Amino acid sequence: MSNKVEQPNQLNIEIDEKISEGEYANLAIITHSHAEFVVDFVNVMPGTPKSKVKSRIILTPFHAKRFMKAMIENVKKFEASNGTIQDMEQVEIPFTFGGPTAQA
Repeated sequence: MSNKVEQPNQLNIEIDEKISEGEYANLAIITHSHAEFVVDFVNVMPGTPKSKVKSRIILTPFHAKRFMKAMIENVKKFEASNGTIQDMEQVEIPFTFGGPTAQA
């Protein structure tokens, strides 16, 4: 009989240099159908009339729920180390984000 402990399968993940730089987003738009969730990450800049989607992630409902649970778990860990994250509803930020005020 062997005393060898079975190691769980290890997943090797590679990331290329361009992807590893990441994209900044301050808005996520989530839509869904019966078969998938679509998450568009957008960078909204002050004084800019148009914003572009920086990244689109498409998930099955199963993986969307797993992602949601992972985000909840990670936010709890973050807050345990760094303090409570203030909800956006509690912060009075004008939609212009400090940019110039629109004039007619």
